[in-house]
Amino acid sequence: MTRTDGYLLDNRQDEAAERFDAFAALFDPTTFRHLSALGVGPGWRCWEVGAGGTSVVSWLAKKVGPTGRVVASDIDTSRLTAAARPPVEVRLHDVGADEPPGEDFDLIHARLVLVHVADREKALLSMVAALRPGGRLLIEDADPALQPLLCPEDRGEEQQLANRLRHGFRELLARRGADLSYGRRLPRLLREAGLRGVEADACFPVTSPACAALESATARQIRDRLVTAGLATDEDIDRHLANVASGDMDLATAPMISAWGRKA
Repeated sequence: MTRTDGYLLDNRQDEAAERFDAFAALFDPTTFRHLSALGVGPGWRCWEVGAGGTSVVSWLAKKVGPTGRVVASDIDTSRLTAAARPPVEVRLHDVGADEPPGEDFDLIHARLVLVHVADREKALLSMVAALRPGGRLLIEDADPALQPLLCPEDRGEEQQLANRLRHGFRELLARRGADLSYGRRLPRLLREAGLRGVEADACFPVTSPACAALESATARQIRDRLVTAGLATDEDIDRHLANVASGDMDLATAPMISAWGRKA
């Protein structure tokens, strides 16, 4: 993620930990499936870009073992301290501006990161350059424009309010430079960066307790900015949070596109 005062979802806010837990519940199975298929194992040198939380970092650490290395980087490492022990190295790092924290990595992974980075092209090329020949890159990013609704079944007042607030969230992201249709471009971008054997798939959670937990944490985290921007009122957000807590709505995430390939 880019180091900027305009970043909407600050890791230091209380709700960030809830969001990381929800992301882990929603997307870790997909991420771990892809990482396992890429062959991560003992002795591998890995870079987890924009790590945020610890779930993927801890999984990689177990896989690479004491002979491996996992560099966990982010613009805010406050949520990574629990994982900061060998083979994990925690680095304060801006993937859109700083040089890579090493070279000849066997694997580089970024999840829900590049969509927020202002200079996404530079960040992607930086990661490719840091791979060893034959090294693997796995980029997983959202595509909110591909499926813009929080409630895909837009059938009543509760769902319509939810979708209006989701539109406000997307508006705030766009104003801060997020690319809301980035995920769908990943396969082409990886090929253009010179990677071989590029493949991709998508994960699209439609309803689960983790979807509701993610929405509740997000709405609380951005409520002041929604209100300040005139995109919602406090009453709107209070009503929406009560609707989410009722468990009567089917809440979806934006699709997460996973794309991977290897360096020639």
